[in-house]
Amino acid sequence: MDNKKNKTILAKVLNTKMNKSATVIVERQIKHPVNGKYIKRTSKYHIHDENNECVVGQQVKIRQCKPISKTKFWSLAKEE
Repeated sequence: MDNKKNKTILAKVLNTKMNKSATVIVERQIKHPVNGKYIKRTSKYHIHDENNECVVGQQVKIRQCKPISKTKFWSLAKEE
């Protein structure tokens, strides 16, 4: 039996026009290998929002889950 914890991250909601789905963006900072400056990198994910409770611009916590569709493998954990 696996006792793995599902990965959770903070994200910002971009789009909620789909039914039971939302688009979120995750920002992270990486250090440039040559000059040492920090650069922002973003990733866009589709999440499963069962009750359509996300609002554009809201900070949410999402967790990794089994694939729900072709592009959805994250679900809404809780709203911040």
